[in-house]
Amino acid sequence: MSLLQDLENRSGNACELCASTNNLTIYEVKPVSTAGFDGSILACETCVSQIENTEEIDVNHWRCLNDSMWSQFKPVKVLAWRMLHRLKKEGWPQDLLDMMYLEDDELAFAKETGDHLEESEKIIHRDCNGAILQSGDSIVLIKDLKVKGSSMVAKQGTAVRKISLDHENAKYIEGKVGATQIVIITDYVKKMAEKE
Repeated sequence: MSLLQDLENRSGNACELCASTNNLTIYEVKPVSTAGFDGSILACETCVSQIENTEEIDVNHWRCLNDSMWSQFKPVKVLAWRMLHRLKKEGWPQDLLDMMYLEDDELAFAKETGDHLEESEKIIHRDCNGAILQSGDSIVLIKDLKVKGSSMVAKQGTAVRKISLDHENAKYIEGKVGATQIVIITDYVKKMAEKE
């Protein structure tokens, strides 16, 4: 069976957020490295356009989250949580968030886009694929990097574990390559999956 058929079976041929049956499409929940059945939903055109474009949000459309936030499927819960956070200044979304429960892995996935942060808090570090980097993550260098102030070259493919973030510049992270602590530019790294 195709992913579309699997999602249609799971959703009963309806948008998994608002239950509309019109203009349905597969929506990959960002970051898309997790796509597939556990990283995608079946969504209508209205939901997708409002997820992608925050200026177009119709607050009343999202009252549907009162139902979809209880889905048993991770990508549906994650998107419901993100949209409720975007709308929480309206009042009622905060009430729903107070009731909502996500497992630790679901919550980590939900936070990857930074929707839960206020604009003032959003210094977001992203790898070359757009995945959000957090303190303690492990990354892999995607190109050879010369280390300033030394003759050392950090080779492509080198794993750097337990990175720390520069809280003033979204492009800089720090980590140890061998015994040396270096500053690395996020454009040249890829986040490692936890099991790598």
